Amino acid sequence: MDPIGIFGGTFDPIHYGHLRTAFELLEMLSLTEMRFLPNGDPPHRDGAIADAQHRLGMVGAAIAGQPGFVLDDREVYRAGPSYSVDTLSDMRAEFPARSLCLMVGMDAFLGLPRWYQWQQVLQLAHVVVAHRPGWQAPDAGALGELLRERGTDKIDDLHHARAGSIYVHAVTQLEISSTALRDLICSGGDPRFLIPDPVRAYITEHNCYPVEKSGCK
Repeated sequence: MDPIGIFGGTFDPIHYGHLRTAFELLEMLSLTEMRFLPNGDPPHRDGAIADAQHRLGMVGAAIAGQPGFVLDDREVYRAGPSYSVDTLSDMRAEFPARSLCLMVGMDAFLGLPRWYQWQQVLQLAHVVVAHRPGWQAPDAGALGELLRERGTDKIDDLHHARAGSIYVHAVTQLEISSTALRDLICSGGDPRFLIPDPVRAYITEHNCYPVEKSGCK
């Protein structure tokens, strides 16, 4: 079913932690492509520091030339909050026969019952939970029950159905924080070797994180 990976986030800025996770999942799950979707209006945080167009530009700079990585701008240009269920509904209409695999971190998965219309997510896509080695998926409560009903340890299940499964997979976790990166840049530090050089150049050229920007220390 030519499965599509969906990797959303604020990407404020995108860094090697994001890119390594996306690359490992693309390879390990044999996905046809991994789509990066910068949030336009992230509903679960006070707001991004860099504006949506610059975050889109930084992601484009980060993934340029990498086979299988695709920039998807639909959330940036859609009005209103960037809810996952709306994005998945839009993608399902565009790709009615293909498997969709929504990538989330363990922290995001633990908050799934608080997502807007979260019950519809598994009707539209599979959920792939990326976590660091040694972490345990929940085995109690609503998520524990959901994992018992929907959980799978078979990659083939992501290829043979369009949606409906939860797959938990350990990935290399690089301890890089977008918040710490912003603070570093705004204090005059150099983020080299934490972000790709094209992203570093983009930030410098467009002054994405000036010292006076609210929330950027």
